[in-house]
Amino acid sequence: MKLTTLLVAASCFTAQAFSPQSSTKSPVNNAAINSPLRKQAPSTTSVLFRDPSLTRGGAVPGWAAYNEALDKNPITAKACTSFVGFFLGDLLAQLFITKGPLDVKRLIVLSVFGFIYHGPSGHFFYNWLDSKIPGTEAKSVFTKVFIDQVFWCPIFMTVFFSYLGLANGDGLAAIGNKIKADLFSAVQGSWKVWPAVHVVNFKFISNKHRLLFLNGFQIAFNMFLSLIGSK
Repeated sequence: MKLTTLLVAASCFTAQAFSPQSSTKSPVNNAAINSPLRKQAPSTTSVLFRDPSLTRGGAVPGWAAYNEALDKNPITAKACTSFVGFFLGDLLAQLFITKGPLDVKRLIVLSVFGFIYHGPSGHFFYNWLDSKIPGTEAKSVFTKVFIDQVFWCPIFMTVFFSYLGLANGDGLAAIGNKIKADLFSAVQGSWKVWPAVHVVNFKFISNKHRLLFLNGFQIAFNMFLSLIGSK
């Protein structure tokens, strides 16, 4: 319960950070504010500072470029986003949980999975889901969460275990046994975390930022996936 509460609180905070907000401020006749020196300050001239009335978090370096990449090359941008999410998830799992020598092959295999499957498949799946069930009212949100967790999650986990088996040179029989042994445990692990996160995701996060938002939580969940996938 504490974990779920923490995740929901973090989700709300992140959603607020990603949400566009307009800024309407009344003019202030203050000599210090209207000073010519202030007009030349870095906060008004540097390209690193963005107009907060257009994008929340716009002062973050690279944020505008990332959004441009999402608009121009969404599949590549989301693939790279998931690459980073899976890379950090497995790296942290190896450093702080297993605490053994760094398994570079495992790190590369999981990172590549994020790039070639998680990012692209997430792009098409969430676009399809939003097109079929538009809106952010409660019924739409919970329908999307249900479809994601009951149908998409088992498919994703099956692909995940199949990919790891093929990458490790396992035969089809061994891959099938792995799926039978660990699929339900992986799905149960997902059900403990992702429904609450997806409520915020489908309610507050824009379509193009869904995978970025999810990968923030995915880093922790990928630690779990990397452990269960390497058993």
